[in-house]
Amino acid sequence: MPVFWRVQIAGWGLFALLDVAARTVVYQDFATALMVTLLLWPVLVLAAAGLRFVFRRLGFEGRLSVGGIACIFALSAGTALAIVSATTLLRAPFGWSIPDWTDTQAFLTPFAYYTLIFSAWSLAYFWVKAEIARRTEQQRAAQAESEALRAELHQLILQLNPHFLFNALNGVAEEIPDNPKAALNMVRDLSAYLRHALMALDHPVVSVARETEALAAYLRIQEARFGARLRSHMDVEREALDRPIASVLLQPLLENAVEHGDRSDHLDLIVRIRTEGTALRVEIENNGVLRSAETTVRKRLRHTGIGLQNVRRRLALHYPGRHSFELKEKSISGWPDDCHHDSAVVAELLLEGTPCSVS
Repeated sequence: MPVFWRVQIAGWGLFALLDVAARTVVYQDFATALMVTLLLWPVLVLAAAGLRFVFRRLGFEGRLSVGGIACIFALSAGTALAIVSATTLLRAPFGWSIPDWTDTQAFLTPFAYYTLIFSAWSLAYFWVKAEIARRTEQQRAAQAESEALRAELHQLILQLNPHFLFNALNGVAEEIPDNPKAALNMVRDLSAYLRHALMALDHPVVSVARETEALAAYLRIQEARFGARLRSHMDVEREALDRPIASVLLQPLLENAVEHGDRSDHLDLIVRIRTEGTALRVEIENNGVLRSAETTVRKRLRHTGIGLQNVRRRLALHYPGRHSFELKEKSISGWPDDCHHDSAVVAELLLEGTPCSVS
């Protein structure tokens, strides 16, 4: 049964209970009041359905103007007149008269009563229709926004640096003649990295363990490319491994560190991931100075659109209002003894709670 009819039957059923009580007072007889109510109840339900049909045919369903409100009251009065006429016809054969009421009272009082009832029903009907339309529009808007965010997320994830892929494949080609085993390892690492990046389209949230596996594959590719000029270390707290994190979120930061760190002697790169209560703290640190890092990052962003803007937008999608991101310079501490640099650039993230999947 349609929702409209279920609501009408339930609503007019409750109204009938009140109507019986009111008629008992008017007729001063419960049996008469009950019989009149039972006979009129289907008439009331059908009258309400008739009003709905007329409203829809008139074409102002869900939209009320001054003329529409006047039409509602006119139709409600017409319906009330029909109900009063039906009541009079029902009472006549059984001699159900209202004690102490004149004929005028017996007509005007029920007429005013049912005019008020059907006017209220009509206004409630339009309010419900407007509320349903509003919620439907909100759901459509939310769905459209969700689809737009999902499309944007896919675009951000697919923004792989073509130069990285080009250099990685060139590195494989160079290793094949003299060191096929190293070339095979590079292909495997590249495959693992790309598989993780593409899986992020369907799995935008992964464990820290899976994310760090992909980062390790990326770093092995870069170490094969740069040789002794790049040294990397990953320090991931055991408790952090099972925590959820947005997939491929850290790769642009790692890529910036590799591409724009100071490799004049050699580049040292450290990735640290720690838990802080329900939050994750991530630090990606490389030797260098912040000014040159910022300059090269901005230059890179102008040419590729990938980098810090990508990270900031991903953070806004996955951790809305629950993250902090800072790029800063600090003095080197806890680095290898043969590191002769005085300063390091640190990309620091604090990620609160579980990331939104945007799906």
